[in-house]
Amino acid sequence: MIKIYTKLGGIFDPDSRKKEIDSLNSKISSEGFWDNREEAEKVLKELKIMEKKLTPWYNIIDGLDDLKAMYELTADSGGEADLLELEQMYDSLFLEYTNQKLLEMFDEETDSCDAFLTIHSGAGGTEACDWVSMLYRMYMRWAEDKKFKVQILDMLEAEGGLKSVTVQISGEFVAGYLKGETGIHRLVRISPFDSNARRHTSFASVYVSPVIDDNIEVDIRVEDLRIDTYRAQGAGGQHVNTTDSAVRITHIPTNTIVQCQNERSQHKNKASAMKMLKSRLYEYYKEEQDKEIAGKMQEKKGISWGNQIRSYVFQPYTMVKDHRTKCEKGNIQAVMDGNIDDFIEEYLKWAWSQRQA
Repeated sequence: MIKIYTKLGGIFDPDSRKKEIDSLNSKISSEGFWDNREEAEKVLKELKIMEKKLTPWYNIIDGLDDLKAMYELTADSGGEADLLELEQMYDSLFLEYTNQKLLEMFDEETDSCDAFLTIHSGAGGTEACDWVSMLYRMYMRWAEDKKFKVQILDMLEAEGGLKSVTVQISGEFVAGYLKGETGIHRLVRISPFDSNARRHTSFASVYVSPVIDDNIEVDIRVEDLRIDTYRAQGAGGQHVNTTDSAVRITHIPTNTIVQCQNERSQHKNKASAMKMLKSRLYEYYKEEQDKEIAGKMQEKKGISWGNQIRSYVFQPYTMVKDHRTKCEKGNIQAVMDGNIDDFIEEYLKWAWSQRQA
């Protein structure tokens, strides 16, 4: 049995994962597998996710063998160039290991899904709208660095920046990576809009929900919906601004509201809004179920409205601090440029430990 041990104390047994995959393949090849199409699709999805998690581990194992062989060749007589290459091989392998270890923490049904990301301005007026723009840029830089696809679904411009924005980010395990970003984000800085150069505090809410596929059922009754159409706002061309193509859907029992205006077609906007509503209601019903079964988890309390999860301080010092994990970064400009992986990683570790407790 092959095992990987590292200084992080992580242990992974790929042979055990291989047995799980073999078991799923046995189900697929069994007689009558397709009799229950819904169950069959769930098995296929589970198999696809497991294979994505397993293959890189074998690449790491091969990399460890290459690293060991390279070390044995250069340990005694290797020159500076050889030692540099050895160090680069180790750093690359260690980074790949770290990324794969995070994937092992994605154990929820929707972690592998794409995600809807919505940012709303809070207290602070023009300051808060500028803060939404800054957060939007931060997440777009992060997504760009990860090679994820981004589609703007709704954007409401305001003086100084954005009142709100909703995007769909598509890629492997996007929902898993971003689920810890939900909550209130606080900004402290000297306001560029204040002629007296006073320090201001602004707030914005971030909400992340998975893009639910057709295999996950969410009960939505037509009679519970109120659908409004209106004229789209902001940039988008003459047609967008002169037709009632934008769609707002309200789920009356839960007072959940979603809207979309990125397409010229009202039909397409309605379809996108329904996808967002399904995503929001999935999260809502899941949270209600958590309350009934075990009460609210500690992390849920930390992300409720009115409780900041992270502070970004530009003045009188520079620091970004996550109040759940206590992770801190002094290079605030790097964070605003999309370097938020450390916060994501620390949240995943913290949330994992909470679930294991």
